[in-house]
Amino acid sequence: MEPSSGSRGAAPAAAAVAAVLPAGGSGERLGGATPKQFCAVQGRPLVSYTVRAMERISWISDIIVVVSPENIETMKSIIEKYGHKRVTIVKGGVTRHRSIFNGLKVFAENEFSNQLLQKPEVVIIHDAVRPFVEEDILLKVVMAAKDHGAAGAIRPLVSTVIASAADGCLDHSLERARYRASEMPQAFLFNIIYEAYQQCTDYDLDYGTECLHLALKYCKTNAKLVEGTADLWKVTYKRDLYAAESIIKGFFLITDSLSQQVCVITSVKEDVAQVSFLLHESLKSQIKVEAVSMPLSKNDGHLQDIFSGQCYSFVYINDKKYAIEETQQLVDMLEKSNIPLLYPVVLISVGNSCALRCFRKYFLQHWYGRTN
Repeated sequence: MEPSSGSRGAAPAAAAVAAVLPAGGSGERLGGATPKQFCAVQGRPLVSYTVRAMERISWISDIIVVVSPENIETMKSIIEKYGHKRVTIVKGGVTRHRSIFNGLKVFAENEFSNQLLQKPEVVIIHDAVRPFVEEDILLKVVMAAKDHGAAGAIRPLVSTVIASAADGCLDHSLERARYRASEMPQAFLFNIIYEAYQQCTDYDLDYGTECLHLALKYCKTNAKLVEGTADLWKVTYKRDLYAAESIIKGFFLITDSLSQQVCVITSVKEDVAQVSFLLHESLKSQIKVEAVSMPLSKNDGHLQDIFSGQCYSFVYINDKKYAIEETQQLVDMLEKSNIPLLYPVVLISVGNSCALRCFRKYFLQHWYGRTN
């Protein structure tokens, strides 16, 4: 899956941000010979979806993927095959914390990279087997980390947590309402988390699993907890791979449909209609284009039929400098159609006579070599 950008391009102001993706696990709970991060989902390794989720976000400058020594060449081939950018591969350690520490060292110690990368202000830590992370939650934990030093996504507990005694009988249970499940992503001021790892005992590095706890224990940094979404789950068992495949398959069915059709709506005026025709001619070889020339009307049956069909991208062309009323009318019609409840809708409004003339001139020159 290639997750969409949830924050619409917002970026942490004046903050250099990098991401570390631990991907060195053996996948014992999954079973099978292939570690889960390298299992194919819809023909593509799981780790590639997670890397893609990060590289789609322009304000993440570097993506560090930490893998076991025997899988470095496999990871290199994945990066090359799928054209991943801004990625540095680092050799992992024998435990999760040691691998994350190695990933952080590429910003501070030359021995862990061919060249020292620019140290970020904030670093994101996210599991390579959580491919459905959205930009919105990444932005939230990064901004919270800037304010508090550390932050992490959480989710309500689904099951009650109990502790067993030495004889295997129930010792006590936790009050579920008071506790939360720690999820990924997490984010830290780089200096805080790096100092925490530098001060770590071998016991913490070998047996610990929670990065937020290290920041609290060694740097006295109380992490801000950010409510996460249901899609932050981790691929752990074989059934999770099937679930991931189902989600990704559904995503591509939708996005293929979204990207292959556009509806161009215009008035009946000659100049406007001609721009619509030129746009139709320029796009028809690449996607399906439905062109509609008519005044907007709340009772227009043709538009209602289009809205109830499989088109989710619209271009509204008019010759007015300010077409707020007409555009709002079109938005109202789209909302009443219930399309936005199921799929993301794109509406582009092109207006004013000057813009139309430039638009028309461009298409005449670009597609027909004419200047009139």
